[in-house]
Amino acid sequence: MKNIKTGRRDFLRKTGAATVAFTIVPRFVLGGRGYTAPSDQLTKGIIGVGGMGRGHINYEGTRLLAVCDVDKNHMAQAIAQAGGNIAGYHDFRELIARDDIDIVHIATPPHWHGIMTVMAAEAGKDIWCEKPMTRTIGEGKKVVEAVQEYGRMFRLNTWFRFKDLFYGMGTEVKPIKKLVENDVFGWPLKVTVSGITGYDWKFFWSGEHNLKPEPVPPELDYDLWLGPAPYKPYNAERVHNKFRGYWDYDGGGLGDMGQHYLDPVQYFLGKDETGPVSVEIDAPQQHYDAVGSWRRITYTYEDGCQIILDGENRDKDAAYIEGPKGKLYRGFRSDIKDIEKIVASLPDPEPQITTFTESVITRKKFALNESNGHRSCSMVNLGVIALRLGRNLKFDPVNQRCIDDEGANRLIDQPMRDPWRI
Repeated sequence: MKNIKTGRRDFLRKTGAATVAFTIVPRFVLGGRGYTAPSDQLTKGIIGVGGMGRGHINYEGTRLLAVCDVDKNHMAQAIAQAGGNIAGYHDFRELIARDDIDIVHIATPPHWHGIMTVMAAEAGKDIWCEKPMTRTIGEGKKVVEAVQEYGRMFRLNTWFRFKDLFYGMGTEVKPIKKLVENDVFGWPLKVTVSGITGYDWKFFWSGEHNLKPEPVPPELDYDLWLGPAPYKPYNAERVHNKFRGYWDYDGGGLGDMGQHYLDPVQYFLGKDETGPVSVEIDAPQQHYDAVGSWRRITYTYEDGCQIILDGENRDKDAAYIEGPKGKLYRGFRSDIKDIEKIVASLPDPEPQITTFTESVITRKKFALNESNGHRSCSMVNLGVIALRLGRNLKFDPVNQRCIDDEGANRLIDQPMRDPWRI
């Protein structure tokens, strides 16, 4: 397999399914605007059902047709949870090749997200992808290109920019967006994310050093689980619930939770089409294989705005948002008088599509899509690069490359193990 495109063609020829490649038009599009499957539901398949995938067996307006996993036990559990009347696949390419599936939900470890998203887009599928969107910035760029080239709808599964209470603030993001858009705090702003759910997991997601080779369990296809990741001998610490602790597959607590924190900030700061120009890291020296903890990451934008991730909860009393005109603290407290009355008087932000099935049917972008999702995921991946290298970075958000740092740029575009390519 030279690359994804030729590999998929070869696979489809071998399975007798070549007629579906690259020309698939979803049934609801053929039927006209607003048409769905005969059951009035869109159809979906889930790739990766060891954790988050099983948590999304059902979601509004969809009917599950198939699941895929390289672990036979995970697949059997998912089929049973779904009532038994669905197909199970070992190789994700078989699921993607089906012409009766509208949405592919990718719930694998992050080192697979880019490849699977591009292949699904080429096959005419709309995509629901777990976070982080991709493991590298280079893979994220390829996802954006493929989703847009093939006219697909894409949803990234972090939701705080458009619903639910946001990390101890006592409010959804919408009122914060209204205040920032209307210059209530002034400009530039400093946002400090400190000591709340997720970053206290950073030690839990640290990997172990000097892992000893172990026998691969008979139910697991470890080679296909690794896929594009470098080959390293099997150890139970590498796979399933432990994979986040190793650079080859994710980025520890930062990779796991970072996009939950950073994406809403990108949104309310109005940075969905750009990124920071510098990243400063404060962390212990990292192991070459296993992710370690970190103390502080500071992102600075060209206009002077900053986002500070306070991993050790150093700034317990810091304002969440601080600007030249005022501050906003957790619990939606502010040194600005009558802050809630001010919020009520301000216009709402631009509406967003917040149900993925609506996006799929109307062909209008979801609130968190491939483009803005790539930008907030790039924040995570820049932090990971700085952490791995143990040095600060200068970044060009237009070209999406680090400045005068080829070592960092090699981590933006990382090689994949044969035969996998994007």
